[in-house]
Amino acid sequence: MEQSTTQKKTRFRPDRAHRYYKLTGFYSFVTSSIKKSMPPVLVVVGILIVIHFALDGGLMGLLELAVEELPDYGVLAFFYVSETLLGLIPPELFIAWAGETSTPILNLFLIALFSYLGGFTSYSIGKRALRIPSLHNYLEVKMAKQLVMARKWGGVLIAVGALLPLPFSMASLVAGMLRFPVKQWILIGLLRFVRFAIYGAAIFSLV
Repeated sequence: MEQSTTQKKTRFRPDRAHRYYKLTGFYSFVTSSIKKSMPPVLVVVGILIVIHFALDGGLMGLLELAVEELPDYGVLAFFYVSETLLGLIPPELFIAWAGETSTPILNLFLIALFSYLGGFTSYSIGKRALRIPSLHNYLEVKMAKQLVMARKWGGVLIAVGALLPLPFSMASLVAGMLRFPVKQWILIGLLRFVRFAIYGAAIFSLV
């Protein structure tokens, strides 16, 4: 009887979790952080869109050319640049490439590593962007509340970006702009390796 009562007390309740996140401001933090961080991110996206239409075959054509013409280390370098620039080329394509190489496990580990490093580079760019006076003032004035909330909830955003099919570098860029602690980013960002291991196991069975 006591065991049953204890189980009821410790049982996870989605409604209570939802109420907790709502009361503590998690939902408003996520939406307002994304909304107010978008202007500088959109500038980068705009530049990449221009590059995409300026190239023959676009970014995907550039990927195919890189895979065909470059050695393995060249493809890995290309992937690192992609993961740094908001990860607009799906990592799954590079996972499939790794599965067709002579050393699939090694290359899978390397693309996970370069994705992690690309995210850290984006994080560093976000922090350095604060040195731009106009951007610094924008964040200090428009995102004063988010700078405080980032220390509490920023880890959730990074974990979501690391595990789910969302641009990991974008989450890292925003985390850098919001001054999320670097040591926590380094630890939470390791979830990126978990994602690549899961996706690699699934995609390797298909290629």
